[in-house]
Amino acid sequence: MRVLNSRTLKFDSGIFKYGEHEYAIVSHRWRDEEVDYQEMLESIRSPKTEQKNGYEKIKRACKQAVKDKLEYLWIDTCCIDKSSSAELSESINSMYAWYRAASVCYAYLDDVPDYVYAYADPDFDKSAWFTRGWTLQELLAPEKLKFFSKGWREIGRKSSLYNQLSKITGIDIDVLTGSTSVLSVSIAQRMSWASKRKTTRVEDQAYCLMGMFNVNMPMLYGEGEKAFIRLQEEIMADSDDESIFAWRDPNADPEDLYGLLAKTGS
Repeated sequence: MRVLNSRTLKFDSGIFKYGEHEYAIVSHRWRDEEVDYQEMLESIRSPKTEQKNGYEKIKRACKQAVKDKLEYLWIDTCCIDKSSSAELSESINSMYAWYRAASVCYAYLDDVPDYVYAYADPDFDKSAWFTRGWTLQELLAPEKLKFFSKGWREIGRKSSLYNQLSKITGIDIDVLTGSTSVLSVSIAQRMSWASKRKTTRVEDQAYCLMGMFNVNMPMLYGEGEKAFIRLQEEIMADSDDESIFAWRDPNADPEDLYGLLAKTGS
């Protein structure tokens, strides 16, 4: 796990040890002008890099980590070397655990104005953060989660918003509080949480759910809908919960024939 030093904005030089050191982690939507691993690796960062919106996001997240007395921070834009397929696969297979182990998760809602308070404004409920596939596990896994507005103003915490978050997401309060384990919920119910969420790449409909079902599988971008079939096969290999077959395609012709497994998660 590669992390940034929150004070220097440089990659850790080898002191950080996962499982021993505390760290903050970021949940966000990918936008234009994100800063990747190679750009952050530069010994002297170019003005072009530092002027990107993604760099400002990293700076503000690190500033918050310092405020929370956390020396390390992880964010997927630059802490994964995506030119390495092996590293990318390992990171995505580990991501649920990384969010779970974080001391705090910063959920950055860049479409929510600074004047909003999460418990009192529909702009929070309507944030696109609640519609993305990857942010589902990023909501469920961390024990401590803080929500931030566009200007990095704290607008609420998961621990004080259980009722509201349940209404927005359809996830039972007991699951959000952690009193009911995600893994104890039926497969069909867990699939339903993801069914209205979107991912940019079709394969990510499967990859973003691996942690929620406690399965691991190799990443094969380009395989399309086969990824979701593989996910279900991995789930069945480890579970006898037949609710996995309780799905339907609302756009399908009633006379069409289908296999037992769904082609997509939506």
